[in-house]
Amino acid sequence: MNRQLVTVAWTLTGLIAVMSWAARPVAGQSPATGSKTTTASKSASPATPRTPWGDPDLQGSWTTDSAYAIPMQRPQQFAGRAELNDEEFKAKVETDTKRRERALKIGDGGIGSISEDAAWITKTFRQTSLIVEPADGKLPPLTPEAQRKQQLAPRGTYGNGPLDGPEDFGLYDRCITLGVVGSVTPKIYGNGHRIVQGPGYVAFLNEMIHEHRIIPLDGRPHAGRNIKMYMGDSRGHWEGNTLVVETTNLNGKPNYSGGEKVIERFTRVEPDVLRYEAIIDDPKTYTRPFTISIPLVSPPGYQVLAYDCHEGNKALMQALGGERAEDKALDQDLKKGIVRARKPVQNGLGVGGSPTGAPVVSEADTR
Repeated sequence: MNRQLVTVAWTLTGLIAVMSWAARPVAGQSPATGSKTTTASKSASPATPRTPWGDPDLQGSWTTDSAYAIPMQRPQQFAGRAELNDEEFKAKVETDTKRRERALKIGDGGIGSISEDAAWITKTFRQTSLIVEPADGKLPPLTPEAQRKQQLAPRGTYGNGPLDGPEDFGLYDRCITLGVVGSVTPKIYGNGHRIVQGPGYVAFLNEMIHEHRIIPLDGRPHAGRNIKMYMGDSRGHWEGNTLVVETTNLNGKPNYSGGEKVIERFTRVEPDVLRYEAIIDDPKTYTRPFTISIPLVSPPGYQVLAYDCHEGNKALMQALGGERAEDKALDQDLKKGIVRARKPVQNGLGVGGSPTGAPVVSEADTR
């Protein structure tokens, strides 16, 4: 997948264009030096900026890059603790600083190496896991039905295959969607988000995979129950300084979206920190509800970039091409009387060469 390093001339036609007239510069965009540390209180400051029409101002370009350093599930050494203690926090600040400094030495400001994108950590947080409920910070067990579906899931670029066609790849591989919550969880790159507000509306854009939601705030009903969508149908309202978004009409195909609805909460807790929370109640997939809490930051000069997914996506073509080449090689070997195991495309490795848990086929197995 190709991430163009070109600033987005971000103009969503229709409503977004109309809304933009009212947008004003977001607080916290002035130059800053060095890494910052924060505990990011969950309640907004009394000084939360307001839009000209009086709503809390959430506008700006945001990123979950700093949250990349927070694991989704709580590591065992932090069992029972939602936050790092002072000693652990100090050590994490030092680690984050070293990662950022190492990335900046690579060249092009660290952009040249995807493996170092996580070093763009401009704030360090005390959170020990992105999952904050249940209290143990662990993902609830899958239901028996979900476990069966998991075994039948598309094999994908990061599975051993065989890969017979596009349908054997997941929604992410095919540049279709990451879903409502999956689009916000921090990833190896492409963690940008943009919020634009207008009277009665909020627009939320995700860099990966170039999707946006226009969220009405006027209390209108959701779409008809028979209309199902990857990103669902979102409606919002304000609870104090917090934007609460209820998304229904989910088709259940992306992660974290198999239930009747997803509740999200957006709160500006500092000029350059936005707290995002999502409550996932998906009884078909998980044995109990859980809550994810993610801090988004807005570093000086940060911009959301174009994510040209399928226009430059070579993953499917190369994976399927490799599979067809292996088909021919297996056939040629069989004609020679050689019976061997299939050589998998990924051979148990995923992004950046990390193990996926899939079976690994050794060279000896293919002879």
